Amino acid sequence: MYQYNEQDQTLVEERAAQYRRQTEDFLKGELSEDQFRALRLRNGLYIQTHAPMLRIAVPYGLLNSRQLRKLAHIAREYDKGYCHFTTRQNVQFNWPELERVPDILDELASVQMHSIQTSGNCMRNTTSDHLAGVAVDEIEDPRPYCEIIRQWTTLHPEFDYLPRKFKIAVSGARHDRAATQLHDIGVHLVKNEAGETGFRILVGGGLGRTPIIGQVIRPFLEKKHLLSYLEAILRIYNLFGRRDNKYKARIKILAKETGLEKFTGMVEAEWLQIRDGMELGDERIAAIKAHFTPPAYDTEAAQDESLSAHLAAHPAFATWYRYNTAEHRVPGYRAAFISLKAPDSPPGDMTDTQLDAVADLADRYSFGEIRSTHRQNLILADVRQTNLFALWQTLSELNLATPNIGTVTDIICCPGLDFCSLANAGSIGVAKEINEALEDMDYVHDIGDVKINMSGCMNGCAHQSVGHIGILGVDKKGAEWYQITLGGSSENEAAIGERLGPAVARDEVTQAITTILEVYVNQRQQEESFLDMVKRVGITPFKERVYADH
Repeated sequence: MYQYNEQDQTLVEERAAQYRRQTEDFLKGELSEDQFRALRLRNGLYIQTHAPMLRIAVPYGLLNSRQLRKLAHIAREYDKGYCHFTTRQNVQFNWPELERVPDILDELASVQMHSIQTSGNCMRNTTSDHLAGVAVDEIEDPRPYCEIIRQWTTLHPEFDYLPRKFKIAVSGARHDRAATQLHDIGVHLVKNEAGETGFRILVGGGLGRTPIIGQVIRPFLEKKHLLSYLEAILRIYNLFGRRDNKYKARIKILAKETGLEKFTGMVEAEWLQIRDGMELGDERIAAIKAHFTPPAYDTEAAQDESLSAHLAAHPAFATWYRYNTAEHRVPGYRAAFISLKAPDSPPGDMTDTQLDAVADLADRYSFGEIRSTHRQNLILADVRQTNLFALWQTLSELNLATPNIGTVTDIICCPGLDFCSLANAGSIGVAKEINEALEDMDYVHDIGDVKINMSGCMNGCAHQSVGHIGILGVDKKGAEWYQITLGGSSENEAAIGERLGPAVARDEVTQAITTILEVYVNQRQQEESFLDMVKRVGITPFKERVYADH
């Protein structure tokens, strides 16, 4: 895991001190609301329905145990005892007092954390694969390149006021677990015909009001040119992206309206002007890679046979093992998911007690490291198989062992009307109702891989457009209604879901979801997945059943 040097630490400390002065000036009336708004957004502070909301950066989803304990402390001392993990692998606090946010930033700086560029029209937190470095299908660990990008994006003077927010995702595996095709720029580590490793660059993806799948702008880019090519894309966007209409200001609109061929030509021409002066040297790459060397794995871990005995003796543990652990590239180890989707908890939320306990578990079982995932869960990536049973026992006591990773109750959910001032409809309550309707875990496991994504407004923070089942809250004359889409995906074969039909009322949405699942169970072929069935039959069978009484 990357450790700050003196320059990094000075930057976050000085930024926190700067924001303290700005907050004091605002509270004394020396800054207007509009003047302060731009400053607080640059430091991740929103004003929501009930209170400010502070978003903390978690670069490419990596946390150490000390940082997690600091988040627990902040939750206790400055919030209401919990925090929320987002789809961009970040952390949010929903109840900080505006006057005390500078104190929170000081606390964060003490453990190499910050909230810089977690909002505003700038380059946001770079995200990546939560299995980076341990995935069996990995071509190369993407985290060093994420860190190189992080350092390049932080307070980049030319791109501090872009037409709109800008997001980059990096994947080093054959299976895309980072939704790279739905980002402004997607970066894939790939091998060319000569066996050399480089990058495939995608551009123009995005969700929100106009969801668009990103397109390949350069099939293969040498590693040394990574930053210069990204800079060329950003320069073209900064020059030609619209600033007169925020709904048309994203790079996805610019790329679509310009056309990929012309847009690529503009980027390539700009790149030729700057690439020779921005090359990434081998020494630079090696220096960053040195922060991500593998931990001291036990070379005899695979020889332990206790796992088989525990699996045979404890069916509940066996179920958790099947759904909440993943294969590891080192024999004798597994990656263990921590489900933040218990039926009685808002998706993505963790209490201060849980945060402290998971920090202890990370120290005990996973080299002191925790990762946040694209689907609002956590993961201990390096657990010896002999420790999985003990880990499961403790997670069960903490209500963090629901065996539902990758199932229909592993719902991505935004805060909706409960907190967000932009929302048109509630999300958390609907997720709870769906969970209650699907309380039979045997049924949930039989349904298999079905991803539900639910957002309370068109901004699509929960990525409803690419859910296998997408749910979007809309307002109809002051009442909450929900549009449903089917067939979306954020993985390798990325797709935008197709709208099922008219929006359904608040009291009908859970029944609509259970009906959709019943149609799938009754009409699937053998081991056919939900997504494959939708591709095969289309939405008509689902539509006929959901709207049968309308």
